[in-house]
Amino acid sequence: MTRKDFIKSSALFAGAVGAPSILKAEGAPRVFKVGIVGCGGRGNGALDNIHNAAKMLRDEGCNVELKVVAAADFFVDKAKGVARKFKFDEKFCFGGANGYKQVMEVKPDIVILTTPLNFRPTHTMAAIQAGINVFAEKGVAVDGAGCRLMIEASKLAKEKGLSIVCGTQRRHQKGYRQIADMLQKGLISPIIGGNVYWNGSVPWVRARQGNESNAAYLCGNWLNFTELSGDHICEQHVHNIDIANWYLGRYPKSALGFGSRARRLSGNQYDSFSIDFDYGEGVHIHSMCRQIDGCSGGGVQEIFRTKDSTIAAGHAVKTLDGKRIDLVGDFKDGNPYDIEHYNLLRSIMKTGPYYNEGEACAMSTACGVIGRISCYTGQIVSLASILTDTNSKYYNMDCIPRPADFEKDGDVAMPECGDNEWYLPGNPWRGFGKDVKVSNKATLSNALGYTL
Repeated sequence: MTRKDFIKSSALFAGAVGAPSILKAEGAPRVFKVGIVGCGGRGNGALDNIHNAAKMLRDEGCNVELKVVAAADFFVDKAKGVARKFKFDEKFCFGGANGYKQVMEVKPDIVILTTPLNFRPTHTMAAIQAGINVFAEKGVAVDGAGCRLMIEASKLAKEKGLSIVCGTQRRHQKGYRQIADMLQKGLISPIIGGNVYWNGSVPWVRARQGNESNAAYLCGNWLNFTELSGDHICEQHVHNIDIANWYLGRYPKSALGFGSRARRLSGNQYDSFSIDFDYGEGVHIHSMCRQIDGCSGGGVQEIFRTKDSTIAAGHAVKTLDGKRIDLVGDFKDGNPYDIEHYNLLRSIMKTGPYYNEGEACAMSTACGVIGRISCYTGQIVSLASILTDTNSKYYNMDCIPRPADFEKDGDVAMPECGDNEWYLPGNPWRGFGKDVKVSNKATLSNALGYTL
């Protein structure tokens, strides 16, 4: 696939210019039934965003309404909180790992999927098979198997005419879209290198509560376990990697990186990653992300270089002597978290371009996966090794426990690297935890001067 073909295949370029075609407020309103799986902060935020999007459409003359009809969360009380907020019967609130199946049986028109990442491919495929349009929060998998399933779900959605919008909201933000469009049209020279980074602190830690099950603990403290979140390179930094893929119009061939863990007090993830993504044709993108409290930032950014300009993604393009290049392109402005739902609704109603971002987000997530594996192992890891090369030792390197393990009766086993244990590069490596010597908790905690 050529760069031009790659970009043309993206729905984000399908409606680049021109006034939106909208349904006029005539007759009965179009009522969308909405379900949600994953009722934490991001899930509730997404429900607010889709309601804001419906209001945006009504302000433009489109007679559309939303009705939240079902909710599921591993912790059923969270689902009931959604019912109280949006005033529907709590009999449509479901708990446990199988609750998503019951939401699909209610037959919403749209389902919002905001559980931990490891569940996203399974839930997306279930929704598409049930004929339901999807908003899937980023990232969308934690390992190669999940990325491959998400790609299959995206292809099935296209066959069935269903829409998928993912939580990579930069793809719906005016400045980012203008730069992407200008790159595609040749108004900005091709990118020859760059840096993408997300440096911040640990968002939160949830301590284990008394005698709670492994499954409950993992789902409650999911942000700190690779098996649930994919590590913060997949859960958070995927935003920035996704911009590099989008702007370059292709995916990296391989990743080589290193990382570390010294400060985290929960889970089995790394504190930091530094990775070289090789996009071929002499183009390399440096990826850096860190979650360590008390450090100076660097913040969240994407910086690219062309032969004659620099690009601060979403913000500015400047010539090498510092002159600002005006951004052009008629794209909707506003809160991108609202606009991504606005575009989803228009895609479903066929009053705007068709959106199916499942494969693009799966591929960006896969880049995070190979970057993580490279850092955990100290090896060069290709994208093909987790997506297409069935003979690769990384192809079946699944994160365990798998989503299906949570759906079975009884508890799940803890990951082989448990709380405050992590993978060390350069050791024998056959899979997650197998033949891998993990750090000695007691020795390391004493050396650092605090107790884990």
